[in-house]
Amino acid sequence: MKPVLRIFLSTLLISIITSLAFTDEGMYPLSEIHKLNLKAKGFKIAPKDLYNPQGVSLVDAIVQVGGCTGSFVSNEGLLLTNHHCAFGGVQAASTAEKDYLTNGFLARNRSEEIPAKGYTCRITESYRDVSAEVLSAAKENMNFAERARAFEQKMKEIVAAEEAKAKDIRAEVAEMFAGKTYVLFIYRNIKDVRLVYVPPRSIGEFGGETDNWVWPRHTGDFSFMRAYVAKDGSTADYSLDNVPYKPRRFLKIAPQGVNENDFVFILGYPGRTFRHQPAAFYEYHQKYFLPFHADWFAWQIDMMEAVGKDNSEVAIRLSSRIKGLANRKKNYRGKLQGFQRLDLLAKKRQEERELQAFIDGDVKRKAQYGAVLPEIDRIYGEMMAEANRNHILGQITGSSILLGAGYTAFKLSAQLQKDDLQREPAYMNRNLPALKSRLELAYADRNDKIDQLFLKEILRKAARLPDEQKISAVETIIKRSTDGAADEAIDKFVEEAHANSKLRDAAFFKSLMAMKPEEIRSLSDPFIEFAAALEGDLEKNRETGRTQQGALAKLFAQLIEVKQQWKQTEFIPDANGTLRLTFGRIRGYSPNDAVAYAPITAAAGVYQKNLSGHDDFTAPAGLLDLWRAKDFGRFKSDKLQDVPVAILYDTDTTGGNSGSPVLNANGELVGVNFDRSYEATINDYQWSTEYSRSIAVDIRYVLWVVQKFAGAGFLLQELGIN
Repeated sequence: MKPVLRIFLSTLLISIITSLAFTDEGMYPLSEIHKLNLKAKGFKIAPKDLYNPQGVSLVDAIVQVGGCTGSFVSNEGLLLTNHHCAFGGVQAASTAEKDYLTNGFLARNRSEEIPAKGYTCRITESYRDVSAEVLSAAKENMNFAERARAFEQKMKEIVAAEEAKAKDIRAEVAEMFAGKTYVLFIYRNIKDVRLVYVPPRSIGEFGGETDNWVWPRHTGDFSFMRAYVAKDGSTADYSLDNVPYKPRRFLKIAPQGVNENDFVFILGYPGRTFRHQPAAFYEYHQKYFLPFHADWFAWQIDMMEAVGKDNSEVAIRLSSRIKGLANRKKNYRGKLQGFQRLDLLAKKRQEERELQAFIDGDVKRKAQYGAVLPEIDRIYGEMMAEANRNHILGQITGSSILLGAGYTAFKLSAQLQKDDLQREPAYMNRNLPALKSRLELAYADRNDKIDQLFLKEILRKAARLPDEQKISAVETIIKRSTDGAADEAIDKFVEEAHANSKLRDAAFFKSLMAMKPEEIRSLSDPFIEFAAALEGDLEKNRETGRTQQGALAKLFAQLIEVKQQWKQTEFIPDANGTLRLTFGRIRGYSPNDAVAYAPITAAAGVYQKNLSGHDDFTAPAGLLDLWRAKDFGRFKSDKLQDVPVAILYDTDTTGGNSGSPVLNANGELVGVNFDRSYEATINDYQWSTEYSRSIAVDIRYVLWVVQKFAGAGFLLQELGIN
């Protein structure tokens, strides 16, 4: 054998062995951690240091903040998360005169830290299995809709009983496997979160949408926030009397960073994955859900960018909505590409044919499970037939802030007449402060031109539905037109509603929050009247959805049972917003023919991209000056002879993992997770060691920007970096 070939094969073998030893699919729940041989996986810490329900562990440093993950990095409640996770708080605090989005924000002392409006953070304190309690709510004589309502009611009762024990906690029941496994999580809830340091957008969002979901990356996607509590340590709303929260554990920073092939792990709160879903679910998403929403988001983005183009104040107010929609749009289109590239639906169908053959191969199994897959296909067939109508109906009230406010006032007035536990979750007492906060922020960012454009367009989509799928409230508007012209009737309704509605006044809207239904209806407000007319269609949809989901929950429980028999293994439950562990290595990849990516980028890439002249790659002059001067301080990589900016690794992540700490084998923080590669957007449906890659900002870049660019060495001192 030639020496070169021998070396190549040896390297390949080592790579395969290393991959098998260190890389796993799976976002492991806390309940599964004890089953892992952590040492064999690459951990240098004991299991109790990772998670210890009887003591203090790394889990105590991990928080959920702003729909993302964050971590405590000092004993003074300092939080490290992503720039895009703090974006909404920065946008809410910004004006044309104080444009923190563009210029960044730095509090040089505690008194200068400002509220991140609408943000809370919560820390997982404990969990317990409540499957038996939830499932006991189902009775033999119940239909599927009644079964779904019974489960929901039981979960609300469990949560209410738990939250009655202490004012500082939030309780949530998470469905781990539909119709089968339910877990109660107890969270410590902190309501006063403040901004500490947010880099300018030209660092925190360097690359913009051009680089979003792309590698190689040079984005400083990080921000610092701080959690505050009352002086007695209890949760409290924002107050100047509050003091920094003292976490039970905070993460140690590893300023030396990582190198290629180093072991890393992540603790975080991933949103949703769908790997255990049936083929029919994949078909529904590929053909209906993803295309509809990607196109709708793209249209909305175009409209908002056009409206804000020549007005900086309007641009600031719309920026958070644009950023959120743009991220989801590109994610959805990446998923659609992944479905096609991997031929995922066909593979899922083939797997189910093999499963059905296994079921049919045993008389007893066939009697118990033989109809499961056909029934699932039948239900999804019903959903696909109505998919376009349901997506349109689901977007109407959210397309206009004023219509959304009118719908909320109408619904709240009716829901408040019920006992708290009988209400829909959004209108329960525990959720009303968050509901009101979201509406206040929405009002602050309202743009009437956008409101009208969006509402007109979604109503036009509704008007074009086939006759058997018409939405009655929309048809009533069209019938008011003498010539029956739908577009003209819709335009007239929207324009007159905006001109005549008292909901334009935020103070008026607040006054509605305590009104009774008859008082609300007597106002004769056009948006409230339209919301009331829509409710009939929406409630019919909800009832159909309860029936379908109730049936699917029972079928999914059976599907998991028989798949476990077939595969002879237990399954890791899909991600569902609860705390999870995942691990892997710093690792490049080859997404396409003749393309091979290294796993660590350097600040030289910021300089090089800046030379392109593209708006998305405009870096701050001060940062470029530091690079030209090679003023890297202690954060220079000996291998790169530069400051590392971003790292790539093969851990298993999804939405919600944004802001998660990337930790080395010793449990020290080496990066802040913020994205995935474009090929990995399909992770939500299928994970692969070949293409599933996640992206973090390297901690060395974070520290370099804070110290050298921002001149905030005092933050490094708080982090324990001298």
